[in-house]
Amino acid sequence: MDNYLQTLNEPQLEAVLNTDGPCMLIAGAGSGKTRVLTYRIANLMQGHQVDPFNIMALTFTNKAAKEMRDRIEVVVGADARNLWMGTFHSVFARILRAEAHQLGYPNNFTIYDTDDSKSLLRSIVKEMGLDETQYKVNTVYNRISSAKNKLISWQEYLAHSIIMADDASSMRPEIGNIYKAYALRCFKSGAMDFDDLLFNTDKLFKERLDVLNKYQQRFHYVLVDEFQDTNLCQYFIVRKLAAVRQNVCVVGDDAQSIYGFRGADISNILNFEKDYPDLRIIKLEQNYRSTKTIVEAANSVIAKNKAQLPKNVWTANDDGSLVELIKSVSDNEEGRLVASSIFEEKMQHQWKFSDFVILYRTNSQSRAIEEALRRMNIKYKVVGGLSFYQRKEIKDLLAYLRFSLNQQDEASFRRIINLPKRGIGDTTIDKIIVAANDHAISIWEVVQNASSFLGGRAANPIDDFVTKIKRFAIEIQNKDAYEAAAEIAKASGLLKELYEDKTVEGLSRYENVQELLNAIKEYVDDPEKEDKSLGAFLQEVSLVTGQDENKDNDPDKVTLMTIHMAKGLEFKNVYIVGLEEDLFPSQMMLSSRAELEEERRLFYVAITRAQQKLFLSYALTRYRFGRLKNCEPSRFLDDIDKRFIKISTRFGGVDSAPNPNYAKSLVSGIKKTISTQPVQRVAAYKPSADFAPSDTKGLLEGMKVEHPKFGFGTVVKLEEVGAERKAKINFTDFGEKTLLLSFAKLKIHEN
Repeated sequence: MDNYLQTLNEPQLEAVLNTDGPCMLIAGAGSGKTRVLTYRIANLMQGHQVDPFNIMALTFTNKAAKEMRDRIEVVVGADARNLWMGTFHSVFARILRAEAHQLGYPNNFTIYDTDDSKSLLRSIVKEMGLDETQYKVNTVYNRISSAKNKLISWQEYLAHSIIMADDASSMRPEIGNIYKAYALRCFKSGAMDFDDLLFNTDKLFKERLDVLNKYQQRFHYVLVDEFQDTNLCQYFIVRKLAAVRQNVCVVGDDAQSIYGFRGADISNILNFEKDYPDLRIIKLEQNYRSTKTIVEAANSVIAKNKAQLPKNVWTANDDGSLVELIKSVSDNEEGRLVASSIFEEKMQHQWKFSDFVILYRTNSQSRAIEEALRRMNIKYKVVGGLSFYQRKEIKDLLAYLRFSLNQQDEASFRRIINLPKRGIGDTTIDKIIVAANDHAISIWEVVQNASSFLGGRAANPIDDFVTKIKRFAIEIQNKDAYEAAAEIAKASGLLKELYEDKTVEGLSRYENVQELLNAIKEYVDDPEKEDKSLGAFLQEVSLVTGQDENKDNDPDKVTLMTIHMAKGLEFKNVYIVGLEEDLFPSQMMLSSRAELEEERRLFYVAITRAQQKLFLSYALTRYRFGRLKNCEPSRFLDDIDKRFIKISTRFGGVDSAPNPNYAKSLVSGIKKTISTQPVQRVAAYKPSADFAPSDTKGLLEGMKVEHPKFGFGTVVKLEEVGAERKAKINFTDFGEKTLLLSFAKLKIHEN
């Protein structure tokens, strides 16, 4: 015990040794809060001989609980396994397993996961005869979840005039009745969802004071990690459990409260002292993670927030490098500059790729970054999400585009035939495939004659689908890639379905589809792209996504993630991209001071992930909703004390000394640079008079070929990409290009 006590600084030691009474540990970023909480529990068990069965420790992730338990076990031995330690949901589920009968549930109640809950809600909406497009399951689920986290029962929900008025104004007046039906169905089935594990624990303690007293006597000490992330329900339960002995210790950092959209209530930590007048407040302010420059830059940012607990985070580490600001012309250029910077930093300092992380505000931003990393052959991994082109909504729209271009594409047909839902079930789809096989014809021929193969009623929605695809095919012939893709995204119903889903996940999916359309617009606007057709764009995408299939287990990869996913992690080098107004801070978080301050806390969290070097990046232009828009540097850049920033002059950056208004003053200078840069163009190739595409099945390396846009070239290499063949061709005037043979129109010439 004494050995590890000697490793603690003075405030940490105070936090570990003073175990009785209410205590709040304000733990600044990188201050070793996990170690302090771990040693505090170990001290209770070893120094004060407290039975582990009498200690409750609540965390937000199973990973955090396991890490703390393992550390405690190193100090006190196997007794650590007897602690009541785990996530709020797991610990309260354990209590409910013993006490559920007090609420009329069986003790072996079923726990519904999110999919189970949404499936039941979907059934209820259908049974009530409600419009499924109006009462989208994600929207209803999140509304009910939010109510439970605020301790609002279905009875209180229906009786609350303001809540009911909100639902009515959003054209969903029946959510209260859906909530009632859902709660009663769960009760009848002997089931609880994740929110019920908290809601029903609070209900149990309110309705059965004997049960509450039993657990108040059992738990002599209650400890809560990441207290700034608790919601109202979680805090009320903790307060009830600790009411008798008052031995409650909460650990957190108000400056890292970033989950308001999930129901976290920062007022729990800001107002904790009001509930406990005798509260001991201990501030852990020494940062062990980052350089002085990074720590002080972060301090200068968070100081702009009004709602916060005062503290002064400091470090004894070296000053380190200045924060580097990277300015770029566009989002694609931003990706290139960041990728180039990572490559140079790695080579210069002999770091690993795994020492780098790229953080962004929204998942849709990963597209330009991923493509830039691919071009430089830098391996990466996307944490907490799929690679951009592997996301469902992206695959859905690409499938529409591919089938509109090629009606023989069975995989794309299967994906889109009932998307959005048009009443075409799996049985009908199977009949179409069987008919195509039995009659040795294509699926397109079957669906064009659906009434003959399937009968009148089943044919109606298919006829509508066929009409749309024929229309889309005409759009592709007559319009460029962006105009055609935008029309298909809209007319297919995909955009509308995503736009109407106002959940956090739905908004993210909508942004991703918009980003795909942005990518197509950039492709069309690129003067070096001679072929502006949708087919040409899809060829490039197929080559990009083909690389995604070549997965490996190499751990040495650059990490990409949203800032929300990065909380609790640290990296030697951090790149924060997209620091522009309306992107970060998000346009959706500017309606109140509270929302803006949460965005600033999110920026603070991003900065404090960095150990040695921090890079900030913004673009002057970015495609949004298919239009190239001028961007203003984020107001958060002006929050950083200019002493800690330098302007990047690498990779074509503009040399400028920091000044109080540097973010705005640089804009005009860079725009001048853009306008004076010459654009290199190559004259368009005119194909031979007798040009006609050849059958490329017999294409071999070394053969000479002609392309209608790139002219004459020699086949350098042939490869298989899934079911596709691709050819690397060295064109005389356009250099080396890789083409998918199913898309490329090549004429084979005699050598």
